[in-house]
Amino acid sequence: MERGGGTPLPGKRRRTRGVLLAVLAVLLLLVVVAVVVGVSVRQKAHALKPTFMARCEAFKGYDCEKIWGVFEQAYVGLDPCEVPMEAYDPLIAAVPFKPACNRMMFWSKTKDVVHDFTEKRDCFLTVEETLLGSVLDGLTWCGKEGSRETFTTDCPGWSDCENNTVRSFWNRVSTAFADEACGDVSAMLNGSIVMPFNPTSVFASIEVKRFHFPRVKSLKVVLVTQQNSVTNCTNASLKDLQEELDQRITYNCKEVAEAQLEECGAHPETSCGSCW
Repeated sequence: MERGGGTPLPGKRRRTRGVLLAVLAVLLLLVVVAVVVGVSVRQKAHALKPTFMARCEAFKGYDCEKIWGVFEQAYVGLDPCEVPMEAYDPLIAAVPFKPACNRMMFWSKTKDVVHDFTEKRDCFLTVEETLLGSVLDGLTWCGKEGSRETFTTDCPGWSDCENNTVRSFWNRVSTAFADEACGDVSAMLNGSIVMPFNPTSVFASIEVKRFHFPRVKSLKVVLVTQQNSVTNCTNASLKDLQEELDQRITYNCKEVAEAQLEECGAHPETSCGSCW
C-alpha cells in the first residue's frame, strides 16, 4: 500500500474534520462581520433623513418629503468636493425665504450666544431658525460618485475644498437669507477676538455684500464682550465693515456684555431694544 493511499487513519480523519470546522468557523465569522459592517454603513447613510424630516415637520404647511427629494438632488452621486453653491438653487426655489423686516439677525463667531438669546426672546430671526437652516444645522452630509446614497461620515470638512457639500449649502442659504434683509438689520459679532469682522467669514464675504439701500435702512452691530475682550467698536476691522457697507445704510455699533444678554434673555417682559 502506497503512503497516503487506502483508508485514512482515525487520527488523520479527526485532524481533517478539525481543519474543516475551523475553516467554516472563519467563513461564518467573515459573513457576520460583513453583514454587521453593511448594516452599519446603511444606517450611517440613512441617519440624516430622520433628523431632516423631524426638524422639517416642526414647520407646518410644508411637503417635507418633497423638500428632502430636492435637497438630495443637489449632491447625490457627485464628488463631495464638486458641489457648487448653484447646486442648491432648486432647493432655495422650493423653499423661498420670507422677509422678516427689522427682525433679521446675522452673526459671526457668536453662534451659541446669539441662539441662546433668540431662543429666549422672539425678537430676532437667524438663518438657523428658518426651515432650511434648521433642518441641517450642525449636521454633515455628502454623496459619492457612483452611489445613490447619502453619507454622514468621511465627508470633506469646511476647509478641505471650496465646493464641498456642506460649505456650498451654507453659502447658498446665507446668500438667500441676506437677499431678504430689510429695514433695520442686526448683527452679533465677537468682541473677544482681534478681528470681529473677518473678510473670510460668511458674514463678511457673502451677507454684508447683499445689504442694499433702500431695502436695508440700517445695520446695528452688537459687539458681544466679556471681561477678557480685546476689541471694542473702534476696532480696525469694524472700520472695514463700515467701508464695505453701502454708504447710504446707517451704521451703528454697541458694545454689550454677554452677561447682559443673558440677563435680558431671562426677562422676556422687557423690550428687546432695551437689551442694548
